[in-house]
Amino acid sequence: MWFQGRATFDKRLNPRETLNSFSHLWLLLQFKNIKKRNIFQIHHLDLRSISILEENSQSLFVLNQVSILYLFFFFFFKNTVPVVNGGTAHGEPCIFPFLFQETEYMECTTDGRGDGRLWCATTYDYDQDKKWGFCETEEQAQQRLQAEETEKQYQTVLRMLNSTTRKTQKKELYEKLLKVAEKGHQKAMEKVAYAMLFGDYMNQNVTKAREMFEKLAMEGSPKAQMALGFLYAAGLGVNSSQAKVHLCLGLLHLWCTGYWGGVGVPQSCESALTHYRLVANQVASDVSLTGGSAVQRIRLLDEVENPGSTSGMLEEDLIQYYQFLAEKGDVQAQVGLGQLHLHGGRGVEQNHQRAYDYFNQAANAGNTHAMAFLGKMYSEGSEFLPQNNETALQYFKKASDLGNPVGQSGLGMAYLYGRGVPVNYELALKYFQKAAEQGWVDGQLQLGTMYYNGIGVKRDYKQALKFFNLASQAGHILAFYNLAQMHATGTGVMRSLAFICTSNTNWKCLFKNVCERGRWSERLMTAYGSFKEGDLDAALVQYLLLAEQGYEVAQSNVAFILDQRARIFSENETYPRALLHWTRAAAQGYTVARIKLGDYHFYGYGTDVDYETAVIHYRLASEQQHSAQAMFNLGYMHEKGLGIKQDIHLAKRFYDMAAEASPDAQVPVFLALCKLGLIYALQYLQDLNLKELISQVDLDQLLGPEWDLYLMTVIALLLGTVIAYRQRQHQIIVPPRPPAPAPPPRPPQEQPQAQAEPQAQEETPEQGPAQEEEEQH
Repeated sequence: MWFQGRATFDKRLNPRETLNSFSHLWLLLQFKNIKKRNIFQIHHLDLRSISILEENSQSLFVLNQVSILYLFFFFFFKNTVPVVNGGTAHGEPCIFPFLFQETEYMECTTDGRGDGRLWCATTYDYDQDKKWGFCETEEQAQQRLQAEETEKQYQTVLRMLNSTTRKTQKKELYEKLLKVAEKGHQKAMEKVAYAMLFGDYMNQNVTKAREMFEKLAMEGSPKAQMALGFLYAAGLGVNSSQAKVHLCLGLLHLWCTGYWGGVGVPQSCESALTHYRLVANQVASDVSLTGGSAVQRIRLLDEVENPGSTSGMLEEDLIQYYQFLAEKGDVQAQVGLGQLHLHGGRGVEQNHQRAYDYFNQAANAGNTHAMAFLGKMYSEGSEFLPQNNETALQYFKKASDLGNPVGQSGLGMAYLYGRGVPVNYELALKYFQKAAEQGWVDGQLQLGTMYYNGIGVKRDYKQALKFFNLASQAGHILAFYNLAQMHATGTGVMRSLAFICTSNTNWKCLFKNVCERGRWSERLMTAYGSFKEGDLDAALVQYLLLAEQGYEVAQSNVAFILDQRARIFSENETYPRALLHWTRAAAQGYTVARIKLGDYHFYGYGTDVDYETAVIHYRLASEQQHSAQAMFNLGYMHEKGLGIKQDIHLAKRFYDMAAEASPDAQVPVFLALCKLGLIYALQYLQDLNLKELISQVDLDQLLGPEWDLYLMTVIALLLGTVIAYRQRQHQIIVPPRPPAPAPPPRPPQEQPQAQAEPQAQEETPEQGPAQEEEEQH
């Protein structure tokens, strides 16, 4: 039986001892003077094994820890060695390594057999002893062969998926992948389950996806465990349960978000920092010289409410226009399209082959940027372009000699790491300085690295901090990572968790910023694509996953889609869920989300009507983010006395502040002030008590005792003036026009023509007065 003793091993040794034992085994394997068979024969538990270690090892460390190592081999290797069946040594354990045809084998093999069955020897020298047996039964062999065939099918479909960009082909390939998954292939089941969950090239089916995830989780799939954790966190297809979230979580990024925002666990910046750093380390290690793929963070609310604003996405017509220019030889269009295809983003898929073609055309035309980017591509290598330091160095040198900062930075990297040239820190520093002086971000980053580590220069943390800050302003992910490390460890600066974990300004949360640049961020563009295609449910589920990982853009987009009444949730769930995600987005400093929270409490969406809480949110948006909308809303609430004391003067003050904060608010503010002025006038008159004032006025005293006669005289004069004016108007009479003279008799030959134009003669009396006067003159 395979691995039958692993449970016993786990129970007997605690995790620290287990970890130490693995590290000790690794150290032992490094000693060349210890023969392999001596190490793996230690499971016989005889004193000779200890003497072998004592004789061959010169390390006191090994001798001190030999007891732990002894237990490790006993509980692990003793119980994981297969027992053969059949052959010439039925029931005996395999011996590793064993010698077969002058070759040592460390595991069971199919060599020497035509049926593909695994076998091993039960003594070291098979060629001499001929002791052997099968490592598996016939049924196990059949299952293994079927699994190998299924794996081949999976790899074939996977290669085809990665090589095509056509949606119809991907849908067909996912149907084939579903057939592979039905055979029990774990990775195929994972991809199919995620495709069903997100609606990627398959019909969305959350229930079926959950069932597949539950089956995979029982088999130990970490991706399935992570997916179940997400489903329980979002309450998607199951009842929301934070306890099950922490039981199922397989993605460390979700743990980071939990500690950072206090979701399901006590809020702890230290714990968030620990988890975020682990993820950030992985993300930073994956960053290449070319920077990786670009990710666009598009807010759906901004795009819908401001259709004229640019979201960073390029329209298809514009892309085709640039392609037309590139084909006509426009060098700038070629370089721009090359960069788009190199990094991806803005609606363009990453495609290194197209990027190479565009850069090559521009480089042949003498463009230095294209030469430098070709050097980057050769320096990094890809599936399309093999890595080649010599070719990369040629392109970098050409671009650098012409003063291009990208080429200078590339040459600096070559001399710093010895890529195609001997390591030379002085030259590396020289080229990085030239690139940094021209504002190139890679030069700034590498200068910071050299000053931080003291490579080629005296270690200077202030200079390192300066250059890392400059590079971070251009958005370089490694600059954020290095700044986070410096602030977390207090290297060159005061240790500041507030700087790393501040939620009000998202760019300050440095480790979180790095984590959000990981490969999982590509899901943002996939979700946006589903939204543009009108598939709100698919977009919602994808944004929900990203929202649980802490992406503020995803949180606000989830709330926006829920406002549109997504079908995946019932009506009574949409507003409370939207309120939750607006709250999370507002906690990360999104102004519109804070205003939305005020609106939800003002109108009672997903909660009770609460004007006082609405005022709190509007005031926060007004004071912290200077939102004109929040100021206008506060003015209205002061005007009406909703949740706050009615005060027309404060209302006018907030209206004026809104007009000053945004030009777009000037028209609504003008109308609001007009209404406010009218209300103020009516209130003034009401407070003045006009009836009592009139009763107290003595006209005899003000105008004299005969004021009524004066008034009657004035009225009579006005009446006479009106009557005289009216009579004068009636006396103006327009003189009559003389009759038109009779037309002269027509000659006989004109009679047919006159009969042919009866319509023209009939229309003569219907001419307008202006035309008749012209004829008379």
